[in-house]
Amino acid sequence: MTIIDTPSPNFDERMLPITMIVLHYTGMVDGPAAVARLRDPAAKVSAHYVVEEDGTVIRMIDEAKRAWHAGQSHWRGITDINSASVGIEIVNPGHEFGYRPFAPEQIAALIPLVADIKRRHAIGRGNVVGHSDIAPRRKRDPGELFPWSKLAKLRLALPRPTRNLMDPMWSEAGFLLALDRFGYDVESPMAAIMAFQRRFRPELIDGEIDAECRMILLALLLPKPQGDE
Repeated sequence: MTIIDTPSPNFDERMLPITMIVLHYTGMVDGPAAVARLRDPAAKVSAHYVVEEDGTVIRMIDEAKRAWHAGQSHWRGITDINSASVGIEIVNPGHEFGYRPFAPEQIAALIPLVADIKRRHAIGRGNVVGHSDIAPRRKRDPGELFPWSKLAKLRLALPRPTRNLMDPMWSEAGFLLALDRFGYDVESPMAAIMAFQRRFRPELIDGEIDAECRMILLALLLPKPQGDE
């Protein structure tokens, strides 16, 4: 894997060990515009890596440093996610500028990058997440078109459960309690439900708690023989 170094000044010191990978889309008109913003001191944003549409991987921040990609966020009790994560921006115009499927060359480059980071830092699959998972009230990226299943097949992310379980018939409060236990910030229930659907049931993102959502979440919470490595 070839990586091009294009340093950004937007970083500081980590306060936590690396236990997460956060995937984003850039949400800008093109890759050069995104890279320019991530290098602009006035923007006060950055990421460790950018994956261009042609598969080029750009390293902007050394992994030992804290990049500024997560903002106000929460996952499994961690609120300083910038300190605990490696942030990867994937070039895509996003919902604002014409959201589209991710290029095959991008995903082909992203997979070994995620695999290498995950291996080196012993990151569990449940901590390979999207920006919308950690900031459901603010973010939708990498969005419903991101091919999580391709990462899951290689054990780089959690798969959508396929176990045939009975509907646990949770109330709304029970579902939100389970969602909080899984890792989501449920302060805004609708946003949390939609973020969960965007990640694990992207064909229907309506914010409604139905039997399928309950069964998917139950399967994610149940112990798995293969573990969460």
